[in-house]
Amino acid sequence: MPDRPAGSLTPECTIEGHSECIWSLACVGTGCNIMSASEDGSIRQWIRDGEPVGEPWRSDGGGVGSMAVCPDKTMIVSGGADGRLRLWNVKGGSVVGDPWEGHSAPVRCLDWSPDTREIASGSDDGTIRRWNPNTGRQIAPPIETGHRWVYAVKYSPQGDKFASCGEDSVIRVWSKDGELLIEIKGHDDLVNSLCWSKDGAYIFSGSGDMTIRKWQSIDGKELVVLRGHTSYVESVCLSPDECHLVSASEDRSVRIWDLQTNQQSDGKLKASHPSFAFAPQLTSLPGTCVFI
Repeated sequence: MPDRPAGSLTPECTIEGHSECIWSLACVGTGCNIMSASEDGSIRQWIRDGEPVGEPWRSDGGGVGSMAVCPDKTMIVSGGADGRLRLWNVKGGSVVGDPWEGHSAPVRCLDWSPDTREIASGSDDGTIRRWNPNTGRQIAPPIETGHRWVYAVKYSPQGDKFASCGEDSVIRVWSKDGELLIEIKGHDDLVNSLCWSKDGAYIFSGSGDMTIRKWQSIDGKELVVLRGHTSYVESVCLSPDECHLVSASEDRSVRIWDLQTNQQSDGKLKASHPSFAFAPQLTSLPGTCVFI
């Protein structure tokens, strides 16, 4: 494996087991077990030291490109290369009911609403669809986003709106009813990842233009541009106290940013912070995930 770029964090643990690329990671349980979803068609659970928990969950829909954990940590929804969604019971590792059908292309992103009453999915068919997790049925007409491929969809913490991004470099904010509220422009390449501040006032984005940007969600005003990565920024995540942002890039680095100085941090967070997990851009080895 090539050397990590200067400024990158050092992995605590490298976990191997999947036979193809890992597209999505999440933490579940009080011990912060890691869930991983892969192009090999499986979802796996791991403890922090890399030991597997139980048998892999096998999807019959080809590669698993996306995954989201219910806020109460009891269920996981996954999106497949076949364009269908599947609901899983975390404790049993089993599919609940039949696959949910609607998308005509692979599902790239998923998110649960904070009240757990709906799930949003984004796809290579350019649409966002919203689902009732209790029935697996769509609760509204699909949204034609204009992104071409939808790379991320994220509900605001208040659950009154959601944001999306994709191949067209534009961030769009939608009302819960699916009405377009605002288009946020400024990135020079596709936008891969989004996260909200807890109060819903700000959106952070990671882009193929190698930057991370902070925006006012109400009017789309650009507030901060963070530069340092040397390739696509694939994933961004705020720390619980919102003083730091963590980013992962195709340049094979994970970086921590101090949001008070808007500079790269020394790579240390308070011990009370949970660990962060990011997907495969951190390694060129297929089927490997890195725990920071």
